[in-house]
Amino acid sequence: MMISLHKSHRPLRDALIVLTFATLPWLSGCNNQCEPETSHHAYTHNEQPAYATVESETAPSTAAQPQRMEAAPTSHAKNVILLIGDGMGFNHLRAGSLYRTGETNAPPYRDFDIKMAMSTYLNGGNYDGDQVWSGFANVKEGATDSAAAATALACGTKTYRAGLGVDCQRQPVDNIVEIAEKQGKSTGIVTSVPLSHATPAGFVVHNVSRRNYEEIAREMILDSGVDVLMGGGHPWYDNDGQLLATPESYQYVGGEKLWHQLQEAAVGGDADGDGINDHWTLIESRNEFQNLAKGSTPKRLLGVPRIAKTLQQERKLEGDGDYGSHVTTETVKPYTVPLITTVPTLVEMSQAALNVLDNNEQGFFLMIEGGAIDWASHDNQSDRLIEEQVDFDRTVAAVCDWVEQHSSWQDTLVLVTADHECGYLTGPDSDPRWNPVTNNGAGKLPGLEWHHTSHTNSLVPLFARGPHAEQLAQRATNDDPVRGPYADNTDLYPVMQSVLEK
Repeated sequence: MMISLHKSHRPLRDALIVLTFATLPWLSGCNNQCEPETSHHAYTHNEQPAYATVESETAPSTAAQPQRMEAAPTSHAKNVILLIGDGMGFNHLRAGSLYRTGETNAPPYRDFDIKMAMSTYLNGGNYDGDQVWSGFANVKEGATDSAAAATALACGTKTYRAGLGVDCQRQPVDNIVEIAEKQGKSTGIVTSVPLSHATPAGFVVHNVSRRNYEEIAREMILDSGVDVLMGGGHPWYDNDGQLLATPESYQYVGGEKLWHQLQEAAVGGDADGDGINDHWTLIESRNEFQNLAKGSTPKRLLGVPRIAKTLQQERKLEGDGDYGSHVTTETVKPYTVPLITTVPTLVEMSQAALNVLDNNEQGFFLMIEGGAIDWASHDNQSDRLIEEQVDFDRTVAAVCDWVEQHSSWQDTLVLVTADHECGYLTGPDSDPRWNPVTNNGAGKLPGLEWHHTSHTNSLVPLFARGPHAEQLAQRATNDDPVRGPYADNTDLYPVMQSVLEK
């Protein structure tokens, strides 16, 4: 069931217990039905993103306050860029950074004004830090899914599992993309997984189930006012970027007929409210994405890389490596299987999107998802997790560079967070204690361990920099015995709205 409302008719809506904070001072509802690095932000082997480090085997008696800095002037605020590491917990962030640098406390995360934690629970659920840290298995209960989490982030409304842009009564609720469009701003969605998957969809559509992929894709392409839409799901290619003899599915791009119309640049609704249909310009090759990062841009851009699902995570595996639970450092190594060179990176896609969106002097909203962090975590793939986390971190760095080179921290609010944690990632030999992810040096897989193949109710990292970033610290009214004060995922919506409606 699809709930489609024209935007002009929609009503406007108002880890570990062993952690100490040596590096930084932070770090089920509605019946819960289931349904290239050239910048100064690029990493070297002596750098690493900053977040809580794991160094002891007992919880600190008191948790420190989230790091806060002076608020940036907000008189010119007009852009919001939200980056979501799907499934990214504190230990995912730590593991990726240790692999890259062997150290902690480095750009780009070090430079954010706000560094704290965020809860992700469903409507009707809760997060109880005392309970979570009293037993190793407790965090496995009450976890959200990506659809409900995306709805909370995009709409400020908690809902049931699988619901997209609807409340628990399955009624549509305005999302932040619609808010931006009503202010005359441009909007964009970029993801490393199929474009009609839960997280990107949750920022655009109103649908009772995330599994209605074809319906969702059609609403995103035909009925929304989004100006840039990029993601996987190419019907003609497999997961290694090879052309299929026979297409297997058109569901992620709205069906076979719509796909052929897109090939002919013959489809697209009215994106700017002038009563004239705005047809999509479709790009597929890596060269096209790379060229759009700096070249002339179309009015409306649909980017579908030549890959079936994820940019890299689903490519072939090497040999018979163990990808089950409790993967050790001996089983797999990141990049053992060479990356596919014919598909763009998340950095390249994001740079192309920014080059289109910044044509609008009134500003824009852009959501960028590193979606395959979650996919690797569901499969407990330690090597692919590192690859996906590194790609996401590079994208955060590229966005920060764009702000400093083409905008400013007075104009643009950048938020980085996760929709939920996935895989219950810890250090070796955990359970019943929470042991730290261990540092084996730059370029080597850290010591880590998986304890789940699904989502957990863990707090996740939250970073903010730019206009109104301080509002998130003000909203951190709850306190966790390990992470300290934390905000909720519904708190991002009003903060983003305050920038976009200025």
